[in-house]
Amino acid sequence: MTEDQRGTPAALVVNMASESDISVQGHGVHSAYLEMAQALEQRDDVEVVRGVYGRRVDCDVYHLHTLGWAVWPKLLDPRAATVVSAHVVPDSLVGSLRWARAWRPLARWYMRWFYGRADRVLAVSEAVARTLEHELGVPPERVETLPNTVDATTFAPGAAGRARSRRRLRVDPDAFLVLGVGQVQPRKRVDVFVRLAQEHPDVQFVWLGGIPFGRLGAEHGAMHHLMESAPDNLRFTGTLPREEVTAYLHAADVFCLPAEQENHPVCVLEAAAAGLPLVVRDLREYNDTFGADVLRCDEDGFGAALTSLRTDPDRYAEGRRGAARVAARFDSAGAAERLVGIYRELAGPGRAAPRGPRARGSD
Repeated sequence: MTEDQRGTPAALVVNMASESDISVQGHGVHSAYLEMAQALEQRDDVEVVRGVYGRRVDCDVYHLHTLGWAVWPKLLDPRAATVVSAHVVPDSLVGSLRWARAWRPLARWYMRWFYGRADRVLAVSEAVARTLEHELGVPPERVETLPNTVDATTFAPGAAGRARSRRRLRVDPDAFLVLGVGQVQPRKRVDVFVRLAQEHPDVQFVWLGGIPFGRLGAEHGAMHHLMESAPDNLRFTGTLPREEVTAYLHAADVFCLPAEQENHPVCVLEAAAAGLPLVVRDLREYNDTFGADVLRCDEDGFGAALTSLRTDPDRYAEGRRGAARVAARFDSAGAAERLVGIYRELAGPGRAAPRGPRARGSD
């Protein structure tokens, strides 16, 4: 970071990277990365360089969202501060990838090494922060809780958004539409979503997402069978571009995520910004993030929650108010302000910014 001729600090140069740029994109980490990068790009005090993999970048701060080999040169570069967003902890892998329980100890060792190299690790929830400190051994002074956020204005449907999206997606104007979003994997409990469709044949259900890791996905065959044997009132769309996800959010009446392990899912934030009542599993990880602003259900409570939202206008209105509170609490503009403060703290006078031509764009 340098100063201009008037003594004003120049914009911080931040290399933000998620290897989803060059690999699989149908997951929440990629969405969180895009949201954060776009929020910072709206500011005048930060220059964001996205991507550039397999090598170092001339910058003040590296901000990494994934843990793969392509970002090792950034993690190990002593010339700039390193921030890592902790989207994944060892338990995130169980029910996501094949044989995860067997190689969880190796993943735990690797995460201890990777997160331990960072100058600051951003936990997406207090539960993740506890895991970083107590299981992965990251010093508490290096851990900071900074939840995922979204730009709420991107998902606000507007007065005619619902009707327009339903026409575009060929959804019956009078249908009650329940939407789920995520990879088709055991951890997401897609089987519960299928069961709800079977129990509510007069309700339309849509699940956005596929199996982006292919045969590496946990219980790949069983997940395919779930999709192929789904009832007629349930549609699996596969992985979609974000603009298509937004259209479905505008067309839906309720968002439902029965996943049994989550940290701070971006899909819930997007649904909240679209004004949808939020039905989720009652997880400890949601205590400090969503709290009572979502309908939190046990294994057998999802059906009753959907029925109450469909039949009770007051309950539905309260669900929308709760969603509005979630969207306001996790708006990206406020998070960007806090994030810039973290960058400036780490890239202070004690760490000289490198000189020379900067790499731009993504490789």
